[in-house]
Amino acid sequence: MAIQVILNSAGSKLCVPGFFMARQPVLDRRQEALAFELVFYPVDSQAEAAGSDHLTAAVISHFAEMDMLKVIGELRGFVNIDEQVLMSEVFQHIPRTKFVFCLAGTVTATEAVLQRLGELAAQGFVFGVDEAMADAESLQKLIPLAEVIRFDLHKRTREELVQLTSQSHFANKKLLIDNVDTLAQFDACLALGFDYFQGFHFARPTIVPNRQLAPSQLAIIDIIALITSDADSVEIEERIKRDVSLGLNLLRLVNTAAVGTHRIDSLRQALMVLGRKQLASWLQVMLYAQAEENAPSVKPLLMLATARGKLLELIAQRHRPGNRGIADAAFTVGIMSLMDALFGLPMVEILKQIAVVEEVSDALLVHQGYYGDLLALIEAIERRDALALLPMLGKFHLDSGDLFLLQAEAYEWSNNVARAMHQ
Repeated sequence: MAIQVILNSAGSKLCVPGFFMARQPVLDRRQEALAFELVFYPVDSQAEAAGSDHLTAAVISHFAEMDMLKVIGELRGFVNIDEQVLMSEVFQHIPRTKFVFCLAGTVTATEAVLQRLGELAAQGFVFGVDEAMADAESLQKLIPLAEVIRFDLHKRTREELVQLTSQSHFANKKLLIDNVDTLAQFDACLALGFDYFQGFHFARPTIVPNRQLAPSQLAIIDIIALITSDADSVEIEERIKRDVSLGLNLLRLVNTAAVGTHRIDSLRQALMVLGRKQLASWLQVMLYAQAEENAPSVKPLLMLATARGKLLELIAQRHRPGNRGIADAAFTVGIMSLMDALFGLPMVEILKQIAVVEEVSDALLVHQGYYGDLLALIEAIERRDALALLPMLGKFHLDSGDLFLLQAEAYEWSNNVARAMHQ
């Protein structure tokens, strides 16, 4: 499969057609994001696995030109590689401390492979291996050269995981468990001693009866209600000022590099420069950083929600240029699409407290309409459904290369926001 690399019209970024990219957080034992797994899969969903390996090799060879460091931000990247990539010269152009390279299960521990791994590990590169490698003898030889051992919750029973994780040759290694889909599964794997966790369990809504929101969240919701009810600007400003930390955090957020070059020094100026709709959007973002004390998984949820919101906004801007209202509504859909997971409440209950237009409500509740199509598109990206993605992209006049460029911009923006909210 040949990967063509071409400059976009601005000549500033590269467009690499022929693949889709998915970004999934890797969490630590506190459910804080420590890395992102980057997965590259063919536009042709029927492509053979060998084709996928070749595609990943081609993408990695252009990591620098594609600004992959912007995609992962301050975290690390986990990337699956095969023997072809391992033996290639791509490592000359990749930062040693920024990526963990996970060896495919098809890699065989030949003398050449072991020598190459030893050389790269001595240079500071980090590798992972899959405990379910096809060749058990190869696994035994590769383990000493690996830092991370990956397990798959879909392929192992709890009893098998108990037995495997207790084996002495996994001692002093970081154990990663993939496909953690529920909080109960996370808790079970945490008890087994796993260090890293992969899956979207943190984004699955767990409805909690009589759930009480944090006071800071209730304050933000009240301010959003004032904005949407066309309250006087002085009243909005005074309401924000009642919570000193809220006002300071809001100013810090809107002054990140993610917002723009105009310095905003006061709440009054924020109202004037941003406008009410954008201010309400920023307050919605802040809801993800104002959860109850010691609440798990807030940061990865913030990163996922902001990435969704920005990507939907960018797609809407490209598809309906010049219509700021549509872009703002698309952003709101992305941000609010995970509030059921954030609050532990059904979406219908959330929409009783945060007023939105009917089109946004239809998207959030039943995935209907223009914004519902946008939300379905981003969910297809997250679940790596190439077959569903192609016709969805066609609706918005995008190809896979366009999507990659928009994703890279959205992820960089999201990384900046997450950093600003957790300084």
